[in-house]
Amino acid sequence: MRTRSALEPPAPVLPGAEPFSCDGGDIGVVLCHGFTGTPQSVRPWAEHLAAAGFTVRLPRLPGHGTRWEDLNRTAWPDWYAAVDRAFLEVRAKCPTVVVMGLSMGGTLALRLAQQHGLSVAGLVLVNPSVRGDDPRLGALPLLKRIVPSLGAIGNDIKRADRTELAYNRTPLQAVDSLRELWRLVAADLGEVSQPLLVYRSAVDHVVGPQSVRILLATVSSTDIVTRTLADSYHVATLDNDAEEIFSGSVDFARRARARTAG
Repeated sequence: MRTRSALEPPAPVLPGAEPFSCDGGDIGVVLCHGFTGTPQSVRPWAEHLAAAGFTVRLPRLPGHGTRWEDLNRTAWPDWYAAVDRAFLEVRAKCPTVVVMGLSMGGTLALRLAQQHGLSVAGLVLVNPSVRGDDPRLGALPLLKRIVPSLGAIGNDIKRADRTELAYNRTPLQAVDSLRELWRLVAADLGEVSQPLLVYRSAVDHVVGPQSVRILLATVSSTDIVTRTLADSYHVATLDNDAEEIFSGSVDFARRARARTAG
């Protein structure tokens, strides 16, 4: 079997994995999708925010939305750079910018808050990760030298008529970089002081409950609201409780603008 050279270009973007952008009013939102996923997993959320009149940017993270081998050729600084560019673009247009994310998208949102301080007016996090609970992670330094990928983690959705556009393999070089991002973000959680709205699925087969526990116990934020999603799995933005997330995040962003104006 022919293997792909590191010099080969990435594969074309999968239909449905394209980024989303909409210019609206003076409330800006940067949305971040998750690891091995694509903008498709949060696209309905982005469209709902745009329909509410917000300026929205939803970038496609490097290495995502093509083929899983491409993700092994990227690292967390590449993913962060994409959301950082989106944030700076929205910040130049809007006095109030809220960052929202699903899973690793929540990790990247937290990093934006750590790096940009109160320029981030608030965070909406859906099943965010700041650590990995898979016991195989302990063997990752050796495992990634033996095999390039393991089984998929995507498409954890309770709703039978919804499917996440995500890779069918989990690239291990990229997982190792994700672990570096987790360590960095977890170490600096005390620098997060912005208002938080955190959604946590009661049943999540991808991110364990310890991530949210660590998050809530460590951040400096005093304005924190947590909500349990009783009828959704990990990709809750495509699941039965999606409308609760969408409407709650609109209200949260409008309150953030009121705080900024005040």
